[in-house]
Amino acid sequence: MERGAVGGKIGGGTSSSTMYPACCQANGVRVTVLAMSTPRRRATYDDLVKVPEPLVADLVDGELFTSPRPSFRHAAVSSALGMALATLHGVAGPGRPGGWWILDAPELHFGDDVLVPDAAGWRHERMPRVPGDVVGCTLAPDWACEVISPSTGYLDRTRKMPVYARGGVRHLWLIDPSPRTLEVYRLEEARWIVAATYGGALTVRAEPFEDVEIDLRRLWGEA
Repeated sequence: MERGAVGGKIGGGTSSSTMYPACCQANGVRVTVLAMSTPRRRATYDDLVKVPEPLVADLVDGELFTSPRPSFRHAAVSSALGMALATLHGVAGPGRPGGWWILDAPELHFGDDVLVPDAAGWRHERMPRVPGDVVGCTLAPDWACEVISPSTGYLDRTRKMPVYARGGVRHLWLIDPSPRTLEVYRLEEARWIVAATYGGALTVRAEPFEDVEIDLRRLWGEA
């Protein structure tokens, strides 16, 4: 998910404890003892809900990552993508393939991990209707999309992608406005494979939305 220029990380259970030397006297013998500091506490959902607006937060392996609201460039890409997929959202009809619920920035719960992609979609067969007045969803989407920025590329690619795979998300898109690329990943045997990579001014039919054409120029604000 693309953000502004600053971000932060709270909590974490992966860093090792620090050892500090200490000295004591025992029976006339000077002994050096290594005292270990207390490991950092793992962040929880209670920490996530305390993050103040307008920050956006992801909880990954006990670490809470916070970042500002998306930039205008990010908003333009997300809006253009939503318009390109509009005919898939909802019930099928004349000129509308339908069959999907496509939502902007939903809160997804994968066990203790909580991710907020830029967009996610569920097939009607798995989610017959959109849940009511709830914040988080425990049903893994069939498709998720992250818009990459220099400040969030590490988080999106190395921390969030494995969580999506463990959670059973079937397709993942990574859109990077800087090189103007769309990377399409498909989950096979719990591992991501690159199904396709598109870029520039192409018009594509990308998995899992082969029913619609997407003019990539619209994502980059060029058409």
